[in-house]
Formats: sequence, structure tokens, C-alpha cells
Amino acid sequence: MLEKYLHGHDDSMLSDDVVFEVMATGQKSAGREAVRQLLDFFYNKAFTADFSLRSLVVAENKAVLEADFFGKQNTEFSGVQPSGKEVHVPLCVSYEVSDGKIRYARIYFESDALRMQR
Repeated sequence: MLEKYLHGHDDSMLSDDVVFEVMATGQKSAGREAVRQLLDFFYNKAFTADFSLRSLVVAENKAVLEADFFGKQNTEFSGVQPSGKEVHVPLCVSYEVSDGKIRYARIYFESDALRMQR
């Protein structure tokens, strides 16, 4: 189920009242459209990026993804100016799932790792 969402950001896997929270900033995006915009910002605007899955643990109503986020930084992000080089940043997302839909996600993006790659 979650794999379908991860490979293509299939938003049919999101509940109508889904919330994604960026833990470093406390920013919350609520609803499918807001989550779409958040992911578009991360993967297509601030960065031209993708992720490489390290591990995915799925339990009854929870899932945790550990991945390497990689790509080119396009704009200032978290106080870091783009260097023109490809960046690699550890990424972890904790999901709460109900009735086969993602209801809540907590995104842990290691901004310090981005700063060290300058």
C-alpha cells in the first residue's frame, strides 16, 4: 500500500484530512492539495530531487521510511544557499495510517547534513 504512494506520490493513498508536518520547522500542511504543494516544493522547486529507499518498516497503523534524499539544490533552503553540487541528505518519515490511507506524516530532514556539504 505505502509503496504505491512512495513511488509516484500517488495521492489516492492520502486521507482527505491528511497532515504532513516538517519537524525541524513545525510547518504543517493539511489536506491533499497542501501536501501536494509541500512535496512539489521539496522535490521540484527547492531541489530537483528524488530519494533512495534505505528501509521501510510497516506495522498495523504505522510506517517508518528511512531514505537518502538526493539531487540539486535550486534555491536557498533552511538558511543554506545552493552550491551547484548534488546534495545527499538523510530523510526519515513517520506515517500514521488508518483504513489504508495516510493520515499523518512527520518529516525529519537533516538540514545540518545539507549545511556540511557546502
